Parts: sequence; structure tokens; C-alpha cells
Amino acid sequence: MEEMLKMVFSSQSIEHGLICDDTNQSPIKLNATLKRIFDVILAMTGMVVFSPLYLLIYAAIKREDGGSVIFKQQRIGYHGHPFTLYKFRSMKQTSESDGTPLLCKEEDDRLTRIGSFIRSHHLDELPQLWNVVKGDMSFVGYRPERKYFIDKIMEHDSRYSQLYKMRPGVFSMATLYNGYTDTMEKMLTRLEMDLEYLNKHNLWTDIKIVWLTVYSILSGKQF
Repeated sequence: MEEMLKMVFSSQSIEHGLICDDTNQSPIKLNATLKRIFDVILAMTGMVVFSPLYLLIYAAIKREDGGSVIFKQQRIGYHGHPFTLYKFRSMKQTSESDGTPLLCKEEDDRLTRIGSFIRSHHLDELPQLWNVVKGDMSFVGYRPERKYFIDKIMEHDSRYSQLYKMRPGVFSMATLYNGYTDTMEKMLTRLEMDLEYLNKHNLWTDIKIVWLTVYSILSGKQF
């Protein structure tokens, strides 16, 4: 635990994610430090509280098709750097077997039976709490995307690159109000909401987004 905390709050962690802006202004540094403390405490607490659910989902995925449980995918994050994002696997192992990136859509036949359930309730995102502890992600931010889709978004709106000023999040205002994105129109709407969050976010905003997202998930709302 001591080594984990050293990793979380090391100077390297500060360089690669604590500061959401390149200035050295004290209010910005304080805001970023509070956000990081909030992230780590919430992520570690979540990993402990939901550990029985981790085991249940692990067993369900294994029982269904015997394949790998954790899905790893490269996404683009803070300062435009790639990182490995973790999820519970929700699709068949043969999905995207031809190498062409595809967006998940409603009634996607690539989803497994268990995968369809955990994805619709956002439970496939639980392993990303480890991404938060590592410093790849924040608890609240913008949802990280693959470079393939980022390039397509930037053909329509180059402002996407502004999102690299902050770390991507497990939760986001855009996901809460715009749901999963399966069209370019939704991607561009999500970008507008992410840019709004970038310009106006604070710790209270993050707490509100976390609370509303958790409440929506627990109440069974699909978004």
C-alpha cells in the first residue's frame, strides 16, 4: 500500500496528470491537487466496495464463453499520450477480427449475453478504477477515444485537441446526458459537452456528476 501511494503522489504523477493546465498559478495547482486526491480516494474505495461485484462479473464472463475477462485497448489521453484502458470484456473475442475499429451500437450482435447487460449498466467500466489509481485517468473528465475515431472527429472539429489539457475520465457529463456515442453526430455533441466541462469544471461539478451517474446506474436507468 505504501508503494502504491508513492506511485500515485510521486512527482512523475504530478507531471503526467495532476495539473490540468500548463500554468503554475496556485489556484490551478490547488484545484488539480484536490481533484487528484478526490480521484484516488474514490477509486480505491470503489475497488474495495465493488470487489464482490468484480468477482461475480469475472465468474459470469468466464462461464459464458471461457475467454479472457479483461479487455485492453489503447486510447489517447492526457497531452495526447496513448495509454492502455481496461474494461470487462463485453464482446465476443472475434469482434473486430479484421482489424477495422467499429463503434458499438444498439442490439449489436458482437455483444455477449453477459456483455450486453454489463455494458448497458456501465459495469464494464469498473476496471478503469485502476486506470484512475495509476494516473492514466481521472474519475470525471471526457471519455477517451481511439486514435482512429479521433482523426475522424477532427476532420469535422479540430477543437478535440483541446481536451488533451485534462485527463480523460471514467465518468463524464457527456456520457450522463448524451449516452454512448454510435454516430458522428453524437460524437460532435459529446465534444461540445466535453469542452464545456473543460472550461467550467471544479470539484463540486465532479461530485455532482459522480452522484448523478451512480444514482442513474443504481436506479437501473440506461444511458
